[in-house]
Amino acid sequence: MATVIFFHSVYGLRSLEHEAVERVQAAGHKAFAPDLYDGLIARSIEEGFEFKDEIGWPTICERAEWALAGLPASTVLAGFSMGAGVASSLWPKREKTAGVLLLHGLATIADNARKNLPLQLHLADPDPFEPAEEVAAWRQAADRSGISAEVFTYPGGGHLYTDTSLPDYDAKAADLTWKRVIDFLDAIDAKG
Repeated sequence: MATVIFFHSVYGLRSLEHEAVERVQAAGHKAFAPDLYDGLIARSIEEGFEFKDEIGWPTICERAEWALAGLPASTVLAGFSMGAGVASSLWPKREKTAGVLLLHGLATIADNARKNLPLQLHLADPDPFEPAEEVAAWRQAADRSGISAEVFTYPGGGHLYTDTSLPDYDAKAADLTWKRVIDFLDAIDAKG
């Protein structure tokens, strides 16, 4: 079974992350979603950015690192939107990670990324936070790095299209995303 840690979006730890953990656990994997905001939950994206700025990026990333303490070195790093950036901040320190899962956000590819490291990226198309030219540049960087990146885009939904609590939600895109995520984790588990 794969172990995966989901880092939440700028909204804080909400139903999106809890449902992700439940879905992954129901598929036979271990999953965790730490609270990097210490209980704060934003009612709007603007409030979420205020929380992020008040707490500070270094503190958010430090909390994420603490959350990983005691988990296997192979733990899959996963993040929703802002959480993709959190996963990216930890990636260089987690050379034995079994994979990286980016949902609704791009993340810097670690300089020390292993060749053929499995990575999945899931984005809305278009995504107001991830312009097409940035996605194209990211794809080129992924190709140069030698990681094994799969990039999936989903037309029709908003930025956080897997979040049932937001107007961004798109059921068809969300279902396909979760099928692909479970397949990704199953493949990692099969590699052992």
